[in-house]
Amino acid sequence: MMDVGTICSRDVVTCRADDDLRHVSELMRMRHVGAVVVLAANGVSRKVAGVVTDRDIVIEVVATGLDARAITAGDIAGKVPVTAREHDSLLDAIHRMRSRGVRRLPVLDIHGELKGIVTLDDLLHALTHELSMLVRVADHQPAQEARARQ
Repeated sequence: MMDVGTICSRDVVTCRADDDLRHVSELMRMRHVGAVVVLAANGVSRKVAGVVTDRDIVIEVVATGLDARAITAGDIAGKVPVTAREHDSLLDAIHRMRSRGVRRLPVLDIHGELKGIVTLDDLLHALTHELSMLVRVADHQPAQEARARQ
């Protein structure tokens, strides 16, 4: 079966933990994404500090009337980021998403550095492809048996 590294997107939109949410919102708008991976504030490390979603910004900032320029990505990113490793199975990623209630997982290499992101949509697409292949096997089996008996 495929692993997370095979299906993840390598083009990840990132920000630093000390970037304000106005900047993060602008990144989301420019790059047409609903989530930005937050990296360590030092700007050198590719270590993941968390994820900020458009929903986080609406619920934590907009709905409460706070100033997006006064709050940083690190302020609202989860304290313990939920991640996957490149060689994790798709089922492991699904279990992690379900148990932690997230729709996106930053994907890390063996050194714990960001390599990609896998989303619920990525997993659905990959699993749909795999199920489609199984259906084709079932559809072709009767014809193969008939040919074998001739």
